[in-house]
Amino acid sequence: MNTKKLSVWAAALVILGVSAVTGARTYQKPKTVIQVVTIRWTADAAPEQRRAALEGVDKLAADFPGVRNVWLRPLRLQPRDFMSAYAIEFDDQAAAERFAKLPAHEAWNKSFLALIEESRTQQLSN
Repeated sequence: MNTKKLSVWAAALVILGVSAVTGARTYQKPKTVIQVVTIRWTADAAPEQRRAALEGVDKLAADFPGVRNVWLRPLRLQPRDFMSAYAIEFDDQAAAERFAKLPAHEAWNKSFLALIEESRTQQLSN
């Protein structure tokens, strides 16, 4: 192979490599729905009860086909006296609405709402 062809091939590989690296990050505005819930527990809510409530959220999310992702570990909470948070990503608004009406969700509410002094829920989408 002559030097000119080798240079053309090398340039093509460099361009392909740069394209692959720059194309790896894509900016998106997905149509999914993110629900974020922050929780301030009652003084009577023991750590094991709090843990069981969040494990229940995880199980509900895992068992529901309209859920894409779940986050259970808060990194920073506002207001500061809130102790726990979770987020659930739903396929769409209809999935979020179906999730809220699940018998298992109602059972979770009956088991754990008495332990929650205050919660704040936000839903976001594009």
